[in-house]
Amino acid sequence: MGIHGVVDLDEALEQRVAEDVHKELESSRRTRDFASGWVVLAAAALIFLVSVISPPRLMDDVDAVQAQIARNMLASGDYVTARLNGIAYLEKAPLIYWMMAGSFRLFGVYDWSARLPLALGVLLLCWVTYRFARWAFDESVALYSGVALATCVGLFLFTRILIPDALLTLAITGAIWAWLRLLDPEEEPKLRYGLQLGLCFGLGLLLKGLIAVVFPVLAGLAYMVCTRQLFVRTSWRRLRLLPALGIMLLIAAPWHVLAALRNPPYFAFSLDSGPGQYRGFFWFYFFNEHLLRFLNLRYPRDYNTVPRVLFWVLNLGWLFPWSAFLPAAGGLSYRTFTRAGRTRLMAACWILTVMLFFTFSTTQEYYSLPIYPALALLAGSAMASESDRVRTGIRVLQFTFAALFLALATVLLLVWRLPATGDISQALVEHPELYTLSLGHLGDLTLTAFAYLKLPVALAALAFGIGAIGLTLIRHKRAQIGVIAVAMIVFFQAARVALIRFDPYLGSYSLAKALEQGPPGKLIENDAYWSFTSVFFYANRDALLLNGRQTNLEYGSYAPGAPNVFIDEEKFQSLWSQPERWYLVTYGSDLPHLAELVGQSKLNVAARSADNYLLTNLPLP
Repeated sequence: MGIHGVVDLDEALEQRVAEDVHKELESSRRTRDFASGWVVLAAAALIFLVSVISPPRLMDDVDAVQAQIARNMLASGDYVTARLNGIAYLEKAPLIYWMMAGSFRLFGVYDWSARLPLALGVLLLCWVTYRFARWAFDESVALYSGVALATCVGLFLFTRILIPDALLTLAITGAIWAWLRLLDPEEEPKLRYGLQLGLCFGLGLLLKGLIAVVFPVLAGLAYMVCTRQLFVRTSWRRLRLLPALGIMLLIAAPWHVLAALRNPPYFAFSLDSGPGQYRGFFWFYFFNEHLLRFLNLRYPRDYNTVPRVLFWVLNLGWLFPWSAFLPAAGGLSYRTFTRAGRTRLMAACWILTVMLFFTFSTTQEYYSLPIYPALALLAGSAMASESDRVRTGIRVLQFTFAALFLALATVLLLVWRLPATGDISQALVEHPELYTLSLGHLGDLTLTAFAYLKLPVALAALAFGIGAIGLTLIRHKRAQIGVIAVAMIVFFQAARVALIRFDPYLGSYSLAKALEQGPPGKLIENDAYWSFTSVFFYANRDALLLNGRQTNLEYGSYAPGAPNVFIDEEKFQSLWSQPERWYLVTYGSDLPHLAELVGQSKLNVAARSADNYLLTNLPLP
């Protein structure tokens, strides 16, 4: 064989070896990607699916309201108009009710089946964030971003109540990812990305209304301004807006049209919102619930607002522990010549547009939930970098976990021998001025109350002990991130157990069970419907509402043909004096006034849960 033949053979062998190495590397990368995706899903499942399998009971107020609406839809077959106690409830979009009703049909009507769709949606949100990060960055950033979102405080806290905001966040995340892919110079603007944009718009509209479109569009426009594409015709062609709008209308328009037709008048245009008025679905949903709520002029004003500074600053707590790495994100590149830089820029636009929007509106802490995936992308990018700020973040968490461990261990030692008889409510001191905040009830805790929380306090101390010791002994960054995630998973189990301890204080399950087991009788509720909603869900009962024509049922009560379920004190006195049995659910603080109305001898206690009572007018057997 000549020298040229030998050279050709060597080159062929080198090429074959190179191809084999490339295949092995590609196979190894796919294996790591596959494993990372399952790690993200496992972390989310250990937090959110476990909370479904063994959750606290549904709480009074919004939590049980959402489940009851779904139950009413399933029973009535009317999936267009939400109703509570027979009254039209027109202010919210219906997709979360449909999802819960579907779960009820499959598994039966239980609190866990009510929570299941939201829990599965949260798992999907974490997985989509992981996929978004893998497309934009690499496997390490994707893993860190997905785990950070799954184990941050805010996502757990704001999914303890059956509100659709986590699902809205999923829709917004999918829409922004589609927008970014359509404009990405390294990809062709495929039709399926436009269809994804329209799908997310449509589903978002059915989850939370117009902000599902407003937020992605504002973030996308801000991104186009920053990248100098706003006035570039080819960029707008790439967005494939016509197919997106077509899919959006196909998904969302039918319900909006049907809701308007079934709840006339069809069109009303007014900025006047006040008591005693009924202008149908269209005016209430689009004007009162969207525009006037944004302007803080909505009636009834059944919501509170948190101070603007708190609304911004608290997000550091809601992203905890991963907010320790956000300072490192400030040193990363946001320049647009790489996909990673473009994604970070979009994440920054995403965060700022949502936060600025609510800065000029009414604010609840969970309103910032749509920015959590963007924060997770930035935190994940930072963790994957070699910045000194990442090492500083690790040290900050090491110190924070150690301090929290010492504080909880001290509390546990102080209450270890204290008895815990009855339920926790008797050891709490109410501070209703704090209840505007999501964690406002923590202000009710006393040292004695921790005697009822020994197990969750011990679990929380264990979690932070794992974090502090692990971060001290381990030096490999990925392992350190894993330690932080494990610590948070254990901590959330502690929080779940603590919420179970608070069941008698936050809900009225035991009153519902007593009502079911007592002699037959009709039910009255003292105050607004929202006060004892878990009674209505678990007992599956409607009620007359004493002095209850207020808050969210007031508007629907003025609709033509609405049932008259509201009574005044004179009517209550008349009903309570009848020979047939009536039940009343009420706050303990109202007992003196009720005694003045009907006499103490007529207030027979059927059950008590914390300071909530189930009373009956006739003696019990």
